[in-house]
Amino acid sequence: MSMNSGNFQRRSGLQAQPGQRPPLGMWQQVHTGPSVPPAPHPAAGLAAPGRKRSSPAGAAVVNALLLICAGLVLAGVAALVTAQLGTSALILCAALALVPLAICLAGIRWVDRWDPEPRGALVFAFLWGAGMSVAVTLLLGPTVTLLLTEGLDGATADVVGPVFQAPLVEEVAKGLGVLILVASRRSHFDGPVDGIVYAGTVAAGFAFTENILYFGSALADPAGLGGLITVFVMRGLFSPFAHVMFTGALGLVLGIAVAKGRTRGRLALAFILGLVPAIAGHMLWNGGLVVLFTDFFSFYFLVQVPLFLAVIAVVIGLQRAERAVTYQRLAEYAGSGWLTGQEVDMVASARGRSSALAWARRIGAGPAMKRFVRTGVRLAFVRQRLRAGHSAAADPQLEADLLHELNAARRQIIAAASGRRF
Repeated sequence: MSMNSGNFQRRSGLQAQPGQRPPLGMWQQVHTGPSVPPAPHPAAGLAAPGRKRSSPAGAAVVNALLLICAGLVLAGVAALVTAQLGTSALILCAALALVPLAICLAGIRWVDRWDPEPRGALVFAFLWGAGMSVAVTLLLGPTVTLLLTEGLDGATADVVGPVFQAPLVEEVAKGLGVLILVASRRSHFDGPVDGIVYAGTVAAGFAFTENILYFGSALADPAGLGGLITVFVMRGLFSPFAHVMFTGALGLVLGIAVAKGRTRGRLALAFILGLVPAIAGHMLWNGGLVVLFTDFFSFYFLVQVPLFLAVIAVVIGLQRAERAVTYQRLAEYAGSGWLTGQEVDMVASARGRSSALAWARRIGAGPAMKRFVRTGVRLAFVRQRLRAGHSAAADPQLEADLLHELNAARRQIIAAASGRRF
């Protein structure tokens, strides 16, 4: 027995707005009652979902230990900065540093909106950037500056520090955190966009602590508050994404390597290759006024702004590719009976998501619909790894578990919709 939108509205009491109609697959299942999608065709090569299993305890312990270690290092760095600046100056400088941090995190969230990364992984990325990366830079920076000054004839420490040492030491320190995430978050680190998100979060953390130090130094300068305002405008408002762009280049290269397969040799090579654009971009940014330009605004509008726009263009292109992969891989499940075509559109298109979420909120199934969408995207990328032949050993079972979660979320949505019919 078929069911059209008018019948659904009359039975449910819901008035679907244009562009906000519930997915047809859900309508049909609400009318006929909850059902389990049919088993896939044997030729499709898809495993039936078994019992849902929790994540391996070992991985959870490792991730928890990483978070604890990163948090402890950040606490040590915070104590050091407090001793250097004083409590009052630290509070003021940290409050100012929150402004560029908020801008960066908003930008990273925009990049990450299609397939959001786990909060725990993002927290670790931030802690690593704000704590461990800064600690490594403070410990190794002076020694590296000394070595480079001796090795570069005629160069002074004032030039070597910002133009050569800082890009080298800081990008390696930040990049190690991204590399750890590649290893510790295998099931969530799928490709270039994920690499940019994780690397950008590490960089945002580093920039937060570095800004506090710069603001504190400016406040202690004879120029006082005027100098602080100048530094805040230059670093916090004109170039908040600088570190995000540098380290994001490394994350992009690592993400491409992950998409092609996670062999140790490939990842090690990708890490080294990714450091090249990260360090080069950092050198250009820091050294532009010393080597190429004498006027800040010329450098800003002729180099920094075009570079930022180019990065945005690359990210948009990668986001479109990510959506295409989601649609292609979920279409395979639709062909095997696990999903309807409408459900594929609901997960793999921005308009479908918006429509489905608006409908689900009206019937009280918003969280279940969000879970359905996010699980569907994860499933698509697991399927992508399986098809490419470089999946992890746990991916076949992960695919089965995600199918189980997808069906559980579907049942909750159907139950909510059925309850609203009467």
